[in-house]
Amino acid sequence: MKLLDIQSSPRGESSDSITLTTSFIEACKSASASIVVDTLNVWHERLPDFDHEAIGAKYKAVKRETMTEAESKVWERIQSLIRRFQNAHRIVLGTPMWNFGLPYKLKHLIDLVAQRNYLFTYDGKQYGPLLNVEKAVAVYTRGSRYLEGTPIPPRFDHQAPYLDFWLRLIGVRDLRSVTVDNAWNRDRQQSEVSLAKAKATLEQLVEWFLTSSRPTAAGDETDLRIEGVLDGIRS
Repeated sequence: MKLLDIQSSPRGESSDSITLTTSFIEACKSASASIVVDTLNVWHERLPDFDHEAIGAKYKAVKRETMTEAESKVWERIQSLIRRFQNAHRIVLGTPMWNFGLPYKLKHLIDLVAQRNYLFTYDGKQYGPLLNVEKAVAVYTRGSRYLEGTPIPPRFDHQAPYLDFWLRLIGVRDLRSVTVDNAWNRDRQQSEVSLAKAKATLEQLVEWFLTSSRPTAAGDETDLRIEGVLDGIRS
């Protein structure tokens, strides 16, 4: 089983999101010797700029036009990143919240790999997935809690809704999200409680994650997140 581990924080071992996803992956490896992990850290990967050559290659690939040498070079680098998604049977993605959204390097990766006819299709009327990733786990850490009726309601959250949508768009059939609110604030004790509960929630997902399920029907967009908020943990 090939597992794509996407790390989005530059803080390394000090990162809460990386600590949680690493703990989850180690638990999966302990339960199954068949797991092969491909770690894609967006800060270590030396992602190519999505510049004039890259966007030129993007459009020429869609139109099947001849690329320049510079365009071909960057397009091959983009395709090598795309293949890592195409080869994955499972995805684990962890990310902190930056300015109510994603770290710019994670968005950089998405802009590079989310290419028409590679990760998704579009016929001018509707979009369709091209990946066949049976299951994924996304871990979202943030320093606050976003609740209706408070000064920071859910509309401030441009982290989890976007990534949940994008993962389903490209072909993740069964997605479970673990949201760690208050992962960093003035009350470190509260943060530690939230992180401990997140770790426990992830441990409970190991068996589900490793077990193959029956294929879901095409177009099934059932929200498979476990709803509810428990002391800052939403999954």
